[in-house]
Amino acid sequence: MSGKDFERRDFIKSLLAGFSMIALDWSLFPRGAKATPEENQFDAVILGAGLGGLSCAAAFARQGFKTLVLEKHDKAGGYATTFPRPGGFVFDVSLHSTTVGERNGIHNLIPGFPEIAEVEFVPHPVLYRVIYPDYDIRVPQKDLKRYIEILTGYFPEEKEGIQGLIDDTKGVLNDINRILSSRGQVDMSRFPVDFPHLFRSSNQTWGQMQDARIKNPRLKAILSSLWGYFGLPPSKLASYYYALPVIGYLEEGGYYPVGKSQKISDAFVKFIQQNGGKTMLKTKVEKILVKDHAAYGVRTSEGKEFFGKVIVSNANAYDTFHKMLDEKDYLIEYLSRLEQLSVSLSCFQVFLGLKKDLVGELGITDTEIFYETGYDHEESYQTLLNAEIENSGFGVTLYDNLYKGYSPEGKNTINILSLQGYDHWKKYEDDYLKGNKAEYRKEKERMADILIKQVEKNLLPGLSKCIEVKEIGTPLTNLRYTGNYRGAIYGWDQTLDNSGMARLPHNTPIKNLYLSGAWTRPGHGYGGVIWSGLECFGEIMKSW
Repeated sequence: MSGKDFERRDFIKSLLAGFSMIALDWSLFPRGAKATPEENQFDAVILGAGLGGLSCAAAFARQGFKTLVLEKHDKAGGYATTFPRPGGFVFDVSLHSTTVGERNGIHNLIPGFPEIAEVEFVPHPVLYRVIYPDYDIRVPQKDLKRYIEILTGYFPEEKEGIQGLIDDTKGVLNDINRILSSRGQVDMSRFPVDFPHLFRSSNQTWGQMQDARIKNPRLKAILSSLWGYFGLPPSKLASYYYALPVIGYLEEGGYYPVGKSQKISDAFVKFIQQNGGKTMLKTKVEKILVKDHAAYGVRTSEGKEFFGKVIVSNANAYDTFHKMLDEKDYLIEYLSRLEQLSVSLSCFQVFLGLKKDLVGELGITDTEIFYETGYDHEESYQTLLNAEIENSGFGVTLYDNLYKGYSPEGKNTINILSLQGYDHWKKYEDDYLKGNKAEYRKEKERMADILIKQVEKNLLPGLSKCIEVKEIGTPLTNLRYTGNYRGAIYGWDQTLDNSGMARLPHNTPIKNLYLSGAWTRPGHGYGGVIWSGLECFGEIMKSW
């Protein structure tokens, strides 16, 4: 058996272990004992109120454990937050679209938390629109058959390949569902026969999975149009990490919460508090307290100490181990592994409040538009890494088409986004953090003007004359507000050797210290990090 065969076997074993974890019955988890009377003593202390931290804390609180969440920002949510500006505008930091469950005809089911019912999600009328030099495609909401027909109409010679790729993608999902139904009890000797799609994809990139079915490079580009949501081009991105969310997105549809992403975060905070937990904002954790290589508490920047049976870090993994712990010698192998992992792209965003309903006047009904300058996603990735804004594509959200009241009456709220590497902004970092921002502001204004002109030329004529409010977010903005290393928006990259259950695990070499969120399993995205918190909680319950 070759080395690659061993790697695949280990990978599949880790997948099975993870699926077994997912299949556990949450009702079997233990309940918390009577809360300790000490004010600063908790069952679980969670560092960071991103959705991964909030979902983990909510799980602890739901089971009756005394729970504390500490967050350095003045609001909970991490990237799932909003910010107001004059003129009545409220901008969403990051959320574009997500999938949700349906309950009694209403889309309001947050994964894993049926008790949280106050967040209502509305569907995108069209799932998304993607524009290439020779194609302008509107992907239908919850109509995979129609999407296949659209692609086949443009590329009739690829009809068999298109259907084959969709079948492969659905096959991976079906294989996983069958493993879940078996509760992870699988005959490994029959794995290639019983689960052929998962077996093949376990050592494939998305590019390789496509190449097996599709020949036309333009069609490959169109089929990979959502790669920006995953931060890597097809040649580097783990196949199942693209295939599974995308097939779910195409079949189940995309939704957005009424009240924007802050509504989700606030619902988690409310749920935690209703179940006896506590959330403290504007409280920065500087040190994780350790004795005999076991975590027992944290110390804040104000010198306050809080103690817990378990510490869960929803902060970025890099800073957790490089800045919050004094265990460098003990963690030498673990830190060596972290150094081998690549950090995801960050992003550059322009938030615009328009003084009139330009979108309505132009008759545009789309909600999400991706504009591509070419068909080579590998080249696009390098362009984004280098922050070459002049040559990059962009995404635009027009959510006034989602529900009435998204913007003040008669106005528009627009977000323009381009992924970016961090290195271009590194030279501004020291001055930026010290408050010396003159050169930084000049550069971000230059980039923002380029993006605005591109959108005005290709989508929204008259845009520049309608701007009432303009805010600009850069990778340094992400660093400042979320604390994420290098301003990353997806944590570690989802490469083959760091995806699924091969991804950095929740448990760590420090006893009682766990990780939740985008940097650990299963990865980024609203659904991903919410599940990460639940999965982390489940692992801790098994150890307890």
